Amino acid sequence: MRLLIAAVGRLKQGPERELAASYRKRAEATGRALGFRDFEMIEIRESRAQDAERRRVEEAIAIANIIPESAVIVVLDERGENLDSPALAGLLRGWRAEDRSAVCFVVGGADGLALSLLERAQLRLSFGKATWPHQLVRIMLLEQLYRATTILAGHPYHRA
Repeated sequence: MRLLIAAVGRLKQGPERELAASYRKRAEATGRALGFRDFEMIEIRESRAQDAERRRVEEAIAIANIIPESAVIVVLDERGENLDSPALAGLLRGWRAEDRSAVCFVVGGADGLALSLLERAQLRLSFGKATWPHQLVRIMLLEQLYRATTILAGHPYHRA
C-alpha cells in the first residue's frame, strides 16, 4: 500500500526539511516489511489567486489530480478526529487488510481545504485544537506514520 502526503506549499531547505526527510526514511524502512511502500511527499504549488475561496479551489484541483484512484483520503483538519497513535496504526492496518492501493494524507494551505476535498475524505484527522504551521504539521504527520509502523511492527519506539 502506498502512503502519500499531498501538501500545499514547499518545505524550505533547512532543519524542517531535514527532520521531515529523517522521519520519512525511518517510516519507509520500518513500513517496507509491513507492506507499506512509497512514502511519498508531493508538494503542491500555492495558488496566487486574490480570493481565498479561489485559492482553495485551485489548490483542491491540483491535489485531486495527484490522488490515486480508489485511495483512502485523509485530510488534516483542525475540526477533525483527534486520534491517538495506536488508533492511527489500527486504521492503517485495517486499510492494508482491505487491500487498499493507497492512503493519501492531505495538508492544505494557509486558507485551508476546499469543501470538495473535505467531503471526499474518509477521515478528517486533527492534531489538536491548536493552530499549527503547515510545515510543522507535515513533520508531525511523518513522525506519526513512523510511529504507526513501529507499533504495527512491535518495535519499542512507541511506549504507551
